[in-house]
Amino acid sequence: METIVINETKETELGESEVADTFFSRLRGTMFKKKLERGLILKLPSDRSRSGSAIHMFFVRFPLDIIFADKDKKVVDIVSIDPWKTYTPKKPAKYVIEMGKGTIKSSKTEIGDQLDFTCRNA
Repeated sequence: METIVINETKETELGESEVADTFFSRLRGTMFKKKLERGLILKLPSDRSRSGSAIHMFFVRFPLDIIFADKDKKVVDIVSIDPWKTYTPKKPAKYVIEMGKGTIKSSKTEIGDQLDFTCRNA
């Protein structure tokens, strides 16, 4: 299913993404990929704490922009991160959106923005 991430607040499109909503798809994430063909939306269990929403860039070969959003898809934190780094968001997240570096800047995404996920084929 092709999902598009939209910043409703800024009326910008962040790009196409796949959804990782199982333990194994979240575990694999973008590790070992040679390049990022589309973004990845990690859908976390609802009871995750701030530290449970943390990400790592071990075995990821390229820098990423990461957007953390709550259950209402409101942005609670953003970060540009390089391979082999870790990051814990400022607030717990229900969605962790991994996009190519430069996506945050080009979409003008900021903390507090409202996101939406749209299925293009629907």
